[in-house]
Amino acid sequence: MLKISIKSTLLKPTIYSVDIYVKHQIIIDFTSFLFRLEKKGAKMNKKQLVAKISSTLGQSKADAERTFDSITTIILDALKNDDTVKIAGFGTYKVAKRKARVGRNPRTGESIQIAASQKVKFLPAKSLKEMFNR
Repeated sequence: MLKISIKSTLLKPTIYSVDIYVKHQIIIDFTSFLFRLEKKGAKMNKKQLVAKISSTLGQSKADAERTFDSITTIILDALKNDDTVKIAGFGTYKVAKRKARVGRNPRTGESIQIAASQKVKFLPAKSLKEMFNR
């Protein structure tokens, strides 16, 4: 099994340098655009995330969207190949497999066969957990 690592380096208190490949270096302020949204409980969609990446990196929105799409494509391709993607200081994405099993219909109590399945699992890094549980 191939493991893909994306290395992040702390540059300033909230700025990380994320190295995906040797020739691609992206500086991202994770705290400002991923974790501290304007309104508590607010959700950030792809368009808003791309706008934050664009303003943080000083790129056009088109370049920021290509950067975002490249990162997600790399992660998705790795997961499709049953690889684990570990982003230091952020977390790990991996595919979890569930075996086929027998379940029960809650209404009728009848036994049913549940097919085997796969899902993507995200395990947050220790530093990410600590950020929210101080």
